Amino acid sequence: MKRLILPLYICGLATGAELRFSIPADPKTFDPLHVSEDNSEIVRYLTAGTLVRINRATDKVELQLADSYKLSPDGRAVTFHLRPGLKFSDGTPLNSNDVARTLNTALDPKQASPKGDTFRSDKGPPEVKAISPLEISIRYPAPKPDIERLFDALSIVPVKAARIPASAGPYFVAEYRSGESLRLSRNPHYWMRPALDSIRIDIQPNHDIELTRFLRGELDLINKLEPAGFDRVAKEQPAAARNLGASLDSELMWFNQAPSQAVPEWKRKWFRSKAFRRAVSESIRRDDIARIVFHGYAHPAAGPISPANKFWFNAALKPLPFDAQAATRDLAADGFKLSGGVLKDKDGHAVEFSIITNAGNRTREAMAAVIQSDLSAIGIRVNIVTLDMGSLIERIAKTAQYEACLLGFASVEVNPTEQMNVWLSSGAQHAWWPLEKTPATPWEARIDQLEISMASEPSRDLRKKAIDEMQRIVVDEQPIIYLINPDYLAAVSPRIRGAQPVASPPQILWNVESLRLE
Repeated sequence: MKRLILPLYICGLATGAELRFSIPADPKTFDPLHVSEDNSEIVRYLTAGTLVRINRATDKVELQLADSYKLSPDGRAVTFHLRPGLKFSDGTPLNSNDVARTLNTALDPKQASPKGDTFRSDKGPPEVKAISPLEISIRYPAPKPDIERLFDALSIVPVKAARIPASAGPYFVAEYRSGESLRLSRNPHYWMRPALDSIRIDIQPNHDIELTRFLRGELDLINKLEPAGFDRVAKEQPAAARNLGASLDSELMWFNQAPSQAVPEWKRKWFRSKAFRRAVSESIRRDDIARIVFHGYAHPAAGPISPANKFWFNAALKPLPFDAQAATRDLAADGFKLSGGVLKDKDGHAVEFSIITNAGNRTREAMAAVIQSDLSAIGIRVNIVTLDMGSLIERIAKTAQYEACLLGFASVEVNPTEQMNVWLSSGAQHAWWPLEKTPATPWEARIDQLEISMASEPSRDLRKKAIDEMQRIVVDEQPIIYLINPDYLAAVSPRIRGAQPVASPPQILWNVESLRLE
């Protein structure tokens, strides 16, 4: 067991009201500029000091470390004025130079920061200028839409590098026991005083244990419930069960198209084939996944944006229906043949691949079993491999040692520019081939153009037109096979006051400063 206890600075560990919940695995990183998965994002959000926050209930911009901001008439610049006397949790002063350094670091291509992609522009990077200790200007060469809203995602970091850096937000990581728990303490230097003294986050991959502890009153919330767990909470503690309807999230799968020793070139040709990807997608019974796996708390996905995102969703798109005949035609046109119940490519290789997903997530394990059964009907053999989340992220983000992956995407906000790091071919989270030097296909190059233009176009209607086209391309090419949009299911103890669960992450915790326990 690794144990890391950080200096408790002025206040020490809080002994008053402590919120308790769990996450399924250790955070992959505590560096807020390199967060790329849910566990790290939860910690980042709770400890993040940002210039502004988007109120998840009203969608309005609210001031945080900044006490005011001003937009230029031409839509190219924003100037923030910081609150006087700001400090990081270790007592180090925080000023506009820290903001400038943080943004420039995020924008540095060498950093490959997922947070930096949101701030990019097709006309070039912004000029970041600390005008005074309390004033900073960010100016783009061309208009940058909703520029002030982007800073909800930028956590200001100190100059002193550390595995767990000092926090500029409401809480800081006071104690971390790998594989066991984290404790966040109230930041004594934060500009406002949160209601909770501390937050304990247990690391618990077993959802049954998490649910049992919640029902016993040992945990105060479950931010995301599996369908079976939701049914149990609704039966035993109906006041705690929350179903907010369709979420912004997606369950999906994709094939590894990146050069990798794990994928022989003849198999990689399948994965790079549009006909193969579409055939796989057409062979999956999405209605069965929604009905059986999700107990009806889900809906077949039509593409990369959930219908719950009402403005940005392309309403012309419909979920791809199950169509085994169309799948067979697509495969035949690409040289595949069914022989003795086994699908083979034109060179005689039997079509077989392994799909990785996260261990302990019974919903995904059940989805993988449905996919395995559905694809066997067209002669494809699927092997299911479950991995702990850390190992899974390592494979898909760093080593490319996998063939296919079944996972989920959680949308942080409704603005689709938040997903630029997924859709830009150069993005670190470009799922099927991260960090491409140049787009591998014309359609990827077109998505790059659309994403960059959407990040710079001042007209909301034209941005909508661009994102609609991007969705059509993704549905046509199927680089990511979108399966299901699950409902947002949660459990909230009646002893929590001030909770306003919403569809946007972090659903229950977005207004953590206002949460209190009774």
